[in-house]
Amino acid sequence: MLPYVDEAVERFMSEATAGAGGLLLGRRTYEIFAAVWPYADMNDPAVAAMNAMPKYVASRTLKDPGWANTTVLGADLAAEVRRVKAASEGETVVLGSGGLLETLIEADLVDEYRLLVFPLILGSGKRLFTDGTRSRDLTLTATEPTPSGVLINTYRAGD
Repeated sequence: MLPYVDEAVERFMSEATAGAGGLLLGRRTYEIFAAVWPYADMNDPAVAAMNAMPKYVASRTLKDPGWANTTVLGADLAAEVRRVKAASEGETVVLGSGGLLETLIEADLVDEYRLLVFPLILGSGKRLFTDGTRSRDLTLTATEPTPSGVLINTYRAGD
């Protein structure tokens, strides 16, 4: 997908990250991020925002997260996420974290989906919406085609 990451995609990702009130991650994604972001260029506003914002990790095994401003969520994930969302001063954003996202979707805790569609067919890989995911109505609220052909689509979850 790297050849399709143009200035519009970079801007979208930077704004989504820098504008978030908190970041919610699954353990595997958290470990990938925690190995890179604390050491990235702090002059980049998205990097500075990522390191400063509250981070929440859904994990049954992680005990000491190590990355500043990180909280490991308790066993009742749905209740913990509801608490985080209620207390947050901005959007709580999920990046990656497919397993976590599956749990959030099933508990009706996703308010908005921002899906980037790349002009690329891989033929295999992880599915975002797995077999057994309950049907939900979504309303398209914005779409932006980028110069490289990526579509940035925003959907509001139905009531």
